Amino acid sequence: MRCEITAGFLSLLLLAIASPSRAFEPSEALKVTPLLKTTTSWDGAALKYPEGEAEITGLQIEIAVGAETGWHLHPVSSFGMVLEGELEVSLRDGRKKLMKAGESLAEVVNTEHNGRNVGKVPVKLLVFYAGAKGVPLTIKSEPAKVDAAK
Repeated sequence: MRCEITAGFLSLLLLAIASPSRAFEPSEALKVTPLLKTTTSWDGAALKYPEGEAEITGLQIEIAVGAETGWHLHPVSSFGMVLEGELEVSLRDGRKKLMKAGESLAEVVNTEHNGRNVGKVPVKLLVFYAGAKGVPLTIKSEPAKVDAAK
């Protein structure tokens, strides 16, 4: 069974974010800033919802200066926003993305990646996962193999 509740909920949320004039009556007391509207992760892969009972998870993650997340992947779609600092995300194929405070993205799904704090302050991330009960948010991977000849 597809996660219809998750899809419907996220569709309404994205509609509210992307179309503030439809979701809210404009006023001086209410400011709506669209953060992201996409059908693909930052590497261009199509986003899909997992099978099973919907489960939304929100996390605030902090990465110390110079620290890394370690190689991992997410089997579910997620939306992340950098609140503070600078984060460099690397894929196994060598592609990299630099994220600064205030920037957001749809994270890669089922693609190994590593995040590294390349700034001068701790990175603070806000991440929401569109998952399913019993499905892990993150799966750790083996570290990248270094060529011994180098």
